[in-house]
Amino acid sequence: MERPKMAELESLETAAEHERILREIESTDTACIGPTLRSVYDGEEHGRFMEKLEARIRNHDREIEKMCNFHYQGFVDSITELLKVRGEAQKLKNQVTDTNRKLQNEGKELLLAMEELRQCRLQQRNISATVDKLTLCLPVLEMYSKLREQMKSKRHYPALKTLEHLEHTFLPQVSHYRFCKVMVDNIPRLREEIKELSMSDLKDFLESIRKHSDKIGETAMKQDCRFNQWKIIARIFFSLLLSPNVQAQQQRNLDNIVSQQPRISGGKKSKKEFSASSELEVKNTSPMSEQDSGILDVEDEDEEEEVPGAQDLVDFSPVYRCLHIYSVLGARETFESYYRKQRRKQARLVLQPPSNMHETLDGYRKYFNQIVGFFVVEDHILHTTQGLVTRAYIDELWEMALSKTIAALRTHSSYCSDPSLVLDLKNLIVLFADTLQGYGFPVNQLFDMLLEIQDQYSETLLKKWAGVFRNILDSDNYSPIPVSNEEVYRKIVGQFPFQDAELEKQPFPKKFPFSEFVPKVYSQIKEFIYACLKFSEDLHLSSTEVDDMIRKSTNLLLTRTLSNCLQNVIKRKNVGLTELVQIIINTTHLEKSCKFLEEFITNITNVLPETVHTTKLYGTTTFKDARHAAEEEIYTNLNQKIDQFLQLADYDWMALEPGSRASDYLVDLIGFLRSTFAVFTHLPGKVAQTACMSACKHLSTSLLQLLLEAEVRQLTLGALHQFNLDVEECEQFARSGPVPGFQGDTLQLAFIDLRQLLDLFIQWDWSTYLADYGQPTCKYLRVNPTTALILLEKMRDTSRKNNVFAQFRKNERDKQKLIDTVAKQLRGLINSHHS
Repeated sequence: MERPKMAELESLETAAEHERILREIESTDTACIGPTLRSVYDGEEHGRFMEKLEARIRNHDREIEKMCNFHYQGFVDSITELLKVRGEAQKLKNQVTDTNRKLQNEGKELLLAMEELRQCRLQQRNISATVDKLTLCLPVLEMYSKLREQMKSKRHYPALKTLEHLEHTFLPQVSHYRFCKVMVDNIPRLREEIKELSMSDLKDFLESIRKHSDKIGETAMKQDCRFNQWKIIARIFFSLLLSPNVQAQQQRNLDNIVSQQPRISGGKKSKKEFSASSELEVKNTSPMSEQDSGILDVEDEDEEEEVPGAQDLVDFSPVYRCLHIYSVLGARETFESYYRKQRRKQARLVLQPPSNMHETLDGYRKYFNQIVGFFVVEDHILHTTQGLVTRAYIDELWEMALSKTIAALRTHSSYCSDPSLVLDLKNLIVLFADTLQGYGFPVNQLFDMLLEIQDQYSETLLKKWAGVFRNILDSDNYSPIPVSNEEVYRKIVGQFPFQDAELEKQPFPKKFPFSEFVPKVYSQIKEFIYACLKFSEDLHLSSTEVDDMIRKSTNLLLTRTLSNCLQNVIKRKNVGLTELVQIIINTTHLEKSCKFLEEFITNITNVLPETVHTTKLYGTTTFKDARHAAEEEIYTNLNQKIDQFLQLADYDWMALEPGSRASDYLVDLIGFLRSTFAVFTHLPGKVAQTACMSACKHLSTSLLQLLLEAEVRQLTLGALHQFNLDVEECEQFARSGPVPGFQGDTLQLAFIDLRQLLDLFIQWDWSTYLADYGQPTCKYLRVNPTTALILLEKMRDTSRKNNVFAQFRKNERDKQKLIDTVAKQLRGLINSHHS
């Protein structure tokens, strides 16, 4: 039972499945029927499905047949009507064809006219479009032409602005044109070309600045020089009020300055006015300026015309234009780096001094002008641009310039041997420092270096004044100055501070005690002080520092230069006693004038000598030393003259009888000494007395040496008496008082040794000598036993040789024995003295 039921269920399912497939075939697109049919063939009941399909086909055929049978009559009627319509349509076609033919024939002219109208309308549209496009293109072309014209005329910044307008405003409107694409492609190249051209202008500007730096610096220093000259005039007027004793010299300085001072135009701008007008100048010299780059031509102006400002000589527009161009192009840092690098190179070139700079002042002036010109330009760039140069950059450049400048000045100034050139150099350095200080640069190191140059200046002054003093001393006649009238007298008193009431009372003609070199030397010392004072001007030194500097230099002049000159004159071989005497007199008066030199320095520096740390003048010591040297030279010369006379001595040591008077040479010698000491009237008493005493002592010693010379082997009593006459002549000279001031017989004591020795031998008083020897009250205290023995031996030898038969005469034998006994006792005294 179950098996038939299952078969029946399967049959029903199969039938339902076949029905579904048939519906899908009827409703599905033919292209997608493959999967449906495949499901039929995959099953096992495709036979039954075919049967079902055939049954369905037959069913549809029956339906179609029913449908056709129902509509057949209507179809036939439609075909009949359609055939009728075809005939009418053919007629209508023929009519339309005929009408068209007629219309075509009639419209040929119209078509031609319409074609011509169409062509005209087309041309009109093309022209209108062309005009519109040209309207857009012409501004582009005009801007491009303007760009090229601006570049040709070197108006680079306007060219760059034009290029920007062309690129951002005009070219985008016509960017689809081929020529515009070419322009767009050329824009970077044009920018580079503008950069290169503007950089070329900047290079020309830098080259011009380098060449004209000295002109710029000269103008800046000339402006500062005029200001300083008026300051000097004011200072001199002030000093005239304070120091009436130096009016004459200051008046000369004032006259020199005023005569050299050009008339300053009333329209000259002050530094404040110039700084106030600098902004206006920057506006007038804007990046859009059309002026050419470089240095403006400035002709030399007359003295009466206004000197142009340093910045007035320079057209800075190339710098401004190039700076703005590079800023717009985004390359400002590149421009700043290039500008600073080039200016740093130029600074090194400017700071390299020429090898012969020390030869002339113009060499130094040109060197300073170039440095000032360089920093004036940089200072102007600093204040008229934003960041092209910075204060730190300029300070770095200035530090380098300052060190190199100071080193160069130290080297080259050391070659200067002319004090005038050193002084001019100092004034130039002061002007250089003041000019740059006016622009805000620190210059303290320059003033410190000037103090070093001051030492060199002092040395050159000392060398110059050494020559001046030598000329004065060599040309002097070493005679008192004669004056014949009041005018000459007052002139000399005006040159040298000399006061003598007795001399003023004397009638003309009369004589000053000193020679011409005294007022000349005194005047030259004052001139030296003025020369030292000139160097101290404008060094910003205090009065105490100036006073100390002048006093130290003056001390060097007195103690070294003048002292050496005086010593050389004194030590000359051909100097005479008269000259030496006059030198002593001169130095005495110069020594007295030292206090007036102190007052002179006090007047010009306004520093009292009582001030703490004030240096004192050492002139007194200098003149004392010179006077002492002259005194020693007098003593030496007198002794040499005495020796020359003594060389003329011609004694007959074997004479049996003396002459009736003193020897001729000694008489001449005494006459010389009398005339010489007569010249000593103006010498200080002590000097004359010392010279006289020294001469007498030397004469006494020399005469004694004549007796004791080894060449004099024999000596007679007659020769000794003649020698005694000469000594008496010397004693008579001493008693006559050739030089006043000796008390009693002081001068005669110079011959006491000779007198006692001669008295001992002439009186033959040996018993007294031998008995009293060594006692303070001895009559022959100054007789040395050695000297007596030598002289006694010479007399004994004479007795032996001249008296061959002396041993046969009792008196002669007794005398010979006495001489031998005395000689023996003298030897005993000598031996006891040595022991």
